[in-house]
Amino acid sequence: MIITATEFKTNMGKYLQLAKTHDIIITKNNKPIVKLTNLREDKLELLEGLVGLIEDDGYTLDDAKKDRLSRQ
Repeated sequence: MIITATEFKTNMGKYLQLAKTHDIIITKNNKPIVKLTNLREDKLELLEGLVGLIEDDGYTLDDAKKDRLSRQ
């Protein structure tokens, strides 16, 4: 949901309630300035959003450990 800063100031209580279930983007001069969201993080949703962003190049967890230890 996108609202103006003026709308948010006028109806702050309403939008704080809505932020429990919806992300609210507040704009000023037609530019987004802040995103109001709830504190509960859906970790599975975050993980699903990351799937496929990194290509599988055969780099394993063991490779990462070796690289980290070699830099110490």
